[in-house]
Amino acid sequence: MQNYGAPELEFDHGEGTYLYTNAGERYLDFGAGIAVNSLGHCHPALIKALNDQAHKVWHTSNLYRIPQSEKLAARLAQLTFADRVFFCNSGTEAVEAGFKLIRRYQHAQGNHQRKRIIALGEAFHGRTLAPIAAAANPTHTDGFLVGDSGFDQAPWGDIDAVRRAITVETAGIIIEPVQGEGGIRVASEEFMGQLRQLCDDNDLALMLDEVQCGIGRSGTLYAYQQMGISPDVLASAKGLGGGFPVGACLTTEKFASPMTAGSHGSTFGGNPLAMAVANAVLDEVTSPGFLDNVNARAAQLHSGLAALVEQSPHLQSVQGLGLMVGLMCNSDAAELNKRLQAAGMLVVKAGRNSVRLLPPLTVNEAEVNQALEILSEVLSAWQ
Repeated sequence: MQNYGAPELEFDHGEGTYLYTNAGERYLDFGAGIAVNSLGHCHPALIKALNDQAHKVWHTSNLYRIPQSEKLAARLAQLTFADRVFFCNSGTEAVEAGFKLIRRYQHAQGNHQRKRIIALGEAFHGRTLAPIAAAANPTHTDGFLVGDSGFDQAPWGDIDAVRRAITVETAGIIIEPVQGEGGIRVASEEFMGQLRQLCDDNDLALMLDEVQCGIGRSGTLYAYQQMGISPDVLASAKGLGGGFPVGACLTTEKFASPMTAGSHGSTFGGNPLAMAVANAVLDEVTSPGFLDNVNARAAQLHSGLAALVEQSPHLQSVQGLGLMVGLMCNSDAAELNKRLQAAGMLVVKAGRNSVRLLPPLTVNEAEVNQALEILSEVLSAWQ
């Protein structure tokens, strides 16, 4: 199918923050597979975890106990607000699971009319039908949705608009603490607190989509941990597997309790291979000093980019949290993406005429400097 266009660039292997073509050309990877390769390419701990598990058992299904998933669930619960975790294979599945939790909770409370969920403007929650209905981006919904799918939208950051959007049918609210596709916008602590209060006052679920900003990318394990609130449901994926497909829906006992045997499931979710790798990722991200490096490199990158914004007419601003950085452009962001790739640096296009810089969380000082040098050279040569 042609839904990915026809990309020409391909890679033979990767190491750390670099990717290499068959011809030996080296690229500085500040896209990380769209924030997936949290530990870079071919991290030895992940290779070992995958190889060790591959010699034991690959798949059994959830008809049987999977010790690796029980271990990961217990660790995530200990490190976060959550009491329960559901494992799946991707971010969009984690979001779907969250939507089902929210609706099932309200149903169990006897609130059968409460089935609608409010999303925020320019959101992105995945590509399956419910997530595209939630975000309501015409580019993603055209030709796929017929009729109403049970979602409403309110402008980003406008608490009064969110309040007006709540009706007797509202079941919950979903927000990315740091928008990805929407141009790396960071929700303010004030706005997050207001959303939390709205949900508390109206017995609504507050769901966070931390598929992209979670697992250390924000500088804490999850971004909400910097925002003074605790959610009811959280979707996680991408960096959790460090390149291996895995998703997780975290929630409290309150919202998990209505999910009885048979109410939801996943054939591959929580399989031993994915769980072995995700546990290894968590080992690294929670190791002493790891997040200190993430925050140091983030400060270095933000500072360097701010200086480039001051110097270049092609750039407008820099924003983001941790190593999830958006570079807002005055000139065409797609053209900047193209020019950076030609110069040997990979970034990811985002909305609102911006590019995303999403280096592996293991990026070092020299590699950040190299990225800033490439950007400076590309911008200087761009007439």
